[in-house]
Order: sequence, then C-alpha cells, then structure tokens
Amino acid sequence: MPVMTAAAIEDFLDEVFPQRAGTIEAVDHMRATMSLAIEDEHLRPGSSVSGPTMMGLADVCLYVAILAQIGPEPMAVTTDLNCHFLRRARGDRDLIANARVIKLGRRLAVGEVQLFSAGDERPVAHVTATYAIPDSD
Repeated sequence: MPVMTAAAIEDFLDEVFPQRAGTIEAVDHMRATMSLAIEDEHLRPGSSVSGPTMMGLADVCLYVAILAQIGPEPMAVTTDLNCHFLRRARGDRDLIANARVIKLGRRLAVGEVQLFSAGDERPVAHVTATYAIPDSD
C-alpha cells in the first residue's frame, strides 16, 4: 500500500518542486497516474505535444509513483531516462501518464511510463527511467 496519498504528494511537491507540470490523478501500489492540460507552450510546430513536455511529465509521474512508496524524499533523483516516441501526441487533448515502478530497492528504483493522448488507447510514448534513492540514515 502507498505510504503517501496523492494529496500529500501534491502538497510535498508544491513545497520542494513547485515548477513541475501536471496533476496527480491517482497513486496506488507501485503506480501513479498524472494528466497535463496541454497549452500553447507545450506544442511544437504542427500542433503536436513537444518531446520535452512528454519526457517531463513521464519523469514527474514516475517520481510520484516512487514517492507514494518511500515517502517524502526530495533528493530521489533521475539517473537515467530513455524515451521512445511512438506516434504524434495531439495538441488538442490532455496528455496522460501511467507510471509503474518495476523494481524498488534501497538505493535504486526502476520504472516505466506510458503516455497517451486523452481518449486514445494507443500510447504516444514509452519511457523507462531509473531513480537514485539517497541513504535513509
């Protein structure tokens, strides 16, 4: 079971990471879901969601999934992120991220995130990432 609720994580992130983008929709055991309302600043030419926007939401969503399991840890940081863009993310729809923690160790967490344009079941990107978790002592 998660040790932090979505609301508690939102409050924590407001304090330590206020510049993040996206809204936490849900957290569960080893999972998190977030959404991002797409605005003009998220678009690239052709009215597609930009790669940095997609990678940023994926990174934060996996961080949220990890925080839900380990509690408030501002220094858990991304050490690796790999993104495969699968198809165009529509600029006229919200972006949805579904993160899953694959392995949660004492020092490292590994996970994956699938990104979708709202209302479309086909993923627009698949992200894998690793986070370093600082010693708790």
